[in-house]
Amino acid sequence: MYKVFFNDRNIFLTDDFARTFQVRYGLFYKFCDKEDLAELLDFYRNLKKINNLYIFHNDMDELRTVFRSCFKVIEAAGGVIKNRKGQLLVIYRRGKWDLPKGKLDAGESFEQAALREVEEECGIQDLTLVCRLLSTYHSYLLDNQPILKKTIWFEIIYSGSKDPVPQKKEDITEIRWINPYEINSVMEGTYGTIMDVLKYANMMYL
Repeated sequence: MYKVFFNDRNIFLTDDFARTFQVRYGLFYKFCDKEDLAELLDFYRNLKKINNLYIFHNDMDELRTVFRSCFKVIEAAGGVIKNRKGQLLVIYRRGKWDLPKGKLDAGESFEQAALREVEEECGIQDLTLVCRLLSTYHSYLLDNQPILKKTIWFEIIYSGSKDPVPQKKEDITEIRWINPYEINSVMEGTYGTIMDVLKYANMMYL
């Protein structure tokens, strides 16, 4: 099953309709073709009370390919940054807790973009990329064009001693190092995509 954040709601792509139908609540749709799918996405965008859309097809590769073709795809990278004390770095941007992330520059790899975004948004260097963690997908409208943003997240270790400095031109007003037991309180004031990343990061401490 693949999860896409649709503003503050969710879309799931799945090839197991029976199991999903038994345990989930929401709107269920059997994939037919791209034209039908695009119309469904427009319809779901205007719904207010149904928070989950499940799209079923027995060929997940085909479903993902057609689903992506309904959007302009933007690729981004972000970092889950830990210091030598085992604390996790979070930033406060536009009224929400967040993690450093941003779109890839031309010719840039996901790994390079993740390190660059952390340096720019947090004003720190001495960063070591450890491993790739997970990917998140987020859809939104930009100038009435549907966007699908794919973000690949990496574990990054900060070995320096300099205090982070918020990049104010990116509307970052605060940067904080938090302990593992504080993650849940941060998740109460963040986005769905970041919540999933923080949950994943919290598991790394167990």
